[in-house]
Amino acid sequence: MLALLTAGVALAVASGGAQDSPIPGSRFVCTALPPEAASSGCPLPAMPMQGGTLSPEEELRAAVLQLRETVVQQKETLGAQREAIRELTGKLARCEGLAGGKARGSGGTGKDTMGDLPRDPGHVVEQLSRSLQTLKDRLESLELQLRTNASNAGLPSDFREVLQRRLGELERQLLRKVAELEDEKSLLHNETSAHRQKTESTLNALLQRVTELERGNSAFKSPDAFKVSLPLRTNYLYGKIKKTLPELYAFTICLWLRSSASPGIGTPFSYAVPGQANEIVLIEWGNNPIELLINDKVAQLPLFVSDGKWHHICITWTTRDGMWEAFQDGEKLGTGENLAPWHPIKPGGVLILGQEQDTVGGRFDATQAFVGELSQFNIWDRVLRAQEIINIANCSTNMPGNIIPWVDNNVDVFGGASKWPVETCEERLLDL
Repeated sequence: MLALLTAGVALAVASGGAQDSPIPGSRFVCTALPPEAASSGCPLPAMPMQGGTLSPEEELRAAVLQLRETVVQQKETLGAQREAIRELTGKLARCEGLAGGKARGSGGTGKDTMGDLPRDPGHVVEQLSRSLQTLKDRLESLELQLRTNASNAGLPSDFREVLQRRLGELERQLLRKVAELEDEKSLLHNETSAHRQKTESTLNALLQRVTELERGNSAFKSPDAFKVSLPLRTNYLYGKIKKTLPELYAFTICLWLRSSASPGIGTPFSYAVPGQANEIVLIEWGNNPIELLINDKVAQLPLFVSDGKWHHICITWTTRDGMWEAFQDGEKLGTGENLAPWHPIKPGGVLILGQEQDTVGGRFDATQAFVGELSQFNIWDRVLRAQEIINIANCSTNMPGNIIPWVDNNVDVFGGASKWPVETCEERLLDL
């Protein structure tokens, strides 16, 4: 930038001793100065004096030079401030583009965007609100600065009004965007709440259905005309007998079962007491034959029931010499002795259908779970005669157990196991 400075030429002394008179034809010289010198406010060179004061013409020239310098400085300041306004306007346009993109992404395509939301849907909105608030604060600061500069520079009032209107418009746009983002935040919160309520409603419906299955179906033709279904090999589907056993010196356990699981049907029933998880267990595990465990002692039984048909199974045992018998469909297929001889069955344990217990009532192993259906699980405190077992198997006699009878209100089911009406004898005839 060039600054016009006035330099006086050498004054000649007038003839006749008039030393204070300027030489006729005095002139001014324009000298180029660096920008830093022009903006540093360096004083003007001394003007020719007329009797110790400036002439009116010289005072006017000095005022014009000062005004030009002030105008140049104000132009630089206004240029910087216009650049700041352009930067803020660009940021506002990017904010508008971001808000428009979000609206387009969530509008009218029929696509469910709930899966695209962040874990906290309000986080993005709050972050944008903070950015807009920062821009608003910077605009307010710029407005104050411009007002101050305009006042100090003596700018025209119409220019200040235009500037104030522009800043006011920007402020209103910012406030409008903040309000829109707040509305969108509230909308996202409502959508998230609705999605959560829908999920909770679905889960409650499933829970109610499971509860109904656990309670069973009370509309059976008779209290014993039902079966327990255990369709999956898991460690959480099972039935539980509400009653427990007294101390026993002999027993007969009979039940109907149907399974085609492979390898091994699993554990149709188990009885555990404190200190002995394998007090009474019937299990077919892996490729092993069916085994009867009493007090953790093992006898292998010659039973074959994994063909997907209904079979009637009866097992007898007495503490005298540990004698045992195994019946399938009314026919005695095996007998033995020395299975936990002279050991009485301990009372107060837990009877579980479909799972092998590692602790009393728990710690089930899915690989040992029974897969199939069970019915008519009865226990007597004596060894039944062979003819009694035949009559039960061919359905000519209805003989509930005197210790554990098969009745609906004595059996609970858990984990998705269910009760269904069944006539085992009728279905057995269909299998035949």
